[in-house]
Amino acid sequence: MITDLVQIKILGEKKRAENTRLRIHMKSRDYSDRILRRTAETIENAIDCTTCANCCRVATAKVTERDIERLAKHFRVKPSRIQADYVVDGGEEGLVLHRDKKTGCVFLNGNECTVYEARPESCQKFPHMVRGNGSIASRMWQFIDRATYCPIVYNTLEAFKEDLKFNR
Repeated sequence: MITDLVQIKILGEKKRAENTRLRIHMKSRDYSDRILRRTAETIENAIDCTTCANCCRVATAKVTERDIERLAKHFRVKPSRIQADYVVDGGEEGLVLHRDKKTGCVFLNGNECTVYEARPESCQKFPHMVRGNGSIASRMWQFIDRATYCPIVYNTLEAFKEDLKFNR
């Protein structure tokens, strides 16, 4: 299992075309989502996200009105205060948490989320391999980019290739 972020970035970029082919392969066949989830869960359980937190540094975190309300309750302020201080319009993505280009998410301190118990649902479900809407195959488009910065996604896609006997 590879967890070095430099290697993940290099290999994830190198395997972009291969991962795109895997996505097409998976979408065109009927694989058991339960088996794919089991593979993803095994890898997710083997990697401690708090030793990495790279997703919080490089990815945007979508927020919903419900997420804003949860954060407001956590901070004991009005939702409008959360929206003004911590949320920005991410264009196509919609509302996202404010982030700094160097340090990432506004709530990231080192490798720890300072609002972990109140974090947005998109953060709770990240990297969306095990927990997400729809089948894994239907979410594959998300994983190609994530395989360049998330050890869980990179290793899960590699495991899928082995499990499915994918022709690289």
